[in-house]
Amino acid sequence: MEKIEVLGATVDFFKSIEDGLTTYQFDTSMCGPPDPMVNAMLGLQLLDESSQLIMINHKSPGGLFPKIIAEFNFNEEITEEGKAKITFKKKSNANNNTDFTQNSCSGGDC
Repeated sequence: MEKIEVLGATVDFFKSIEDGLTTYQFDTSMCGPPDPMVNAMLGLQLLDESSQLIMINHKSPGGLFPKIIAEFNFNEEITEEGKAKITFKKKSNANNNTDFTQNSCSGGDC
């Protein structure tokens, strides 16, 4: 994976391309709020229909999902280390109206 610059990110982002699928990845498992939400919103803006974003976090970012559900599909799994691994893909019929400025969390929902 190649390290890339994502303006405003508080963690490193990486990019790889395999079989025409671009994968972006970042790890906020050692970060506290609001870093997971901030970085997720930045990463999601990189996606098109031929790419995916992988987020590694210390827990499920439950507060993020309602903010992006109209435009993105996501799949969550737990790694062997007990971390949440969420893979995001842009929906093919996305309406492109996600408000990426809504990158704060409340009540521990990050």
